Amino acid sequence: QVQLVESGGGLVQPGGTLRLSCAASRSIFGITVMGWYRQAPGKERELVATISSGGSIYVADSVKGRFTISRDNAKNTVYLQMNTLKPEDTAVYYCNKVFQRLPWGQGTQVTVSS
Repeated sequence: QVQLVESGGGLVQPGGTLRLSCAASRSIFGITVMGWYRQAPGKERELVATISSGGSIYVADSVKGRFTISRDNAKNTVYLQMNTLKPEDTAVYYCNKVFQRLPWGQGTQVTVSS
């Protein structure tokens, strides 16, 4: 079973930046659509961005122009570059396959606060 481990979260001031990483225990990113999701307190998990095996990217309207998704297949890692962070971006961030999801990892907490 492939395991996903997210990292890179933390506490940042509004307007700040973070880069999240998602490492897989074996190579899957080159053959599947990967996504970053987030779940804020009291809210349902939502899709933030996806990247296909061919490099096609989707970014949710709420983060468009601020967040970028990328991947490094050689490192089995997917990244989420988050710029101009806002308090409403505060959430636990997860990565997963978009189709035929794997068990969720522990996620990484992102807190945007002054």
